[in-house]
Amino acid sequence: MGALPYDVVRVAGTSDETVAASTTNSVTLTGLTPDTTYSFAVHARDAAGNRSARSATVSVTTDEAAGVGCTVGYRAVNEWPGGFQGEIVIRNTGMTPLSGWTLAFTFPDGQTVTTMWGGTATQSGGAVTVRPASYTSTIPAAGSVTVGFTGTKGATNTAPASFTLDGAACAGA
Repeated sequence: MGALPYDVVRVAGTSDETVAASTTNSVTLTGLTPDTTYSFAVHARDAAGNRSARSATVSVTTDEAAGVGCTVGYRAVNEWPGGFQGEIVIRNTGMTPLSGWTLAFTFPDGQTVTTMWGGTATQSGGAVTVRPASYTSTIPAAGSVTVGFTGTKGATNTAPASFTLDGAACAGA
């Protein structure tokens, strides 16, 4: 006769929901939300399939999500005396969509954003923060969004050296 099964249950208040079954003392759960606390317990089953009383609950907290996976491509599309048009392509290299994102970068040469489409820019000195427009608010997994802008340029119109998305550094594209 083989080993008898155990039912692993997620406990919510006085109810529980079976999330896995195992014939060993180990189970792997998937599909859990990062940085979330869950309570689990175990029921043993006898040869007739009857469940034992539920074990004591154990609470676990999943790890925080890995940093945002992103690349940012920046380019000056056009330049004229005193001004320029820029384009920023933000790519989500992660496995989940990013909603309500915030992009941050610093202009090194005194540039200022005067008009933006695809997002809304706020600027303090050279530091720029971009929040999405309604139609760019979600960057799908393995997808991208583009924001464009016009601005005044500095002496050399040097590109920003780095970008962060939701506080996590992005690789250059």
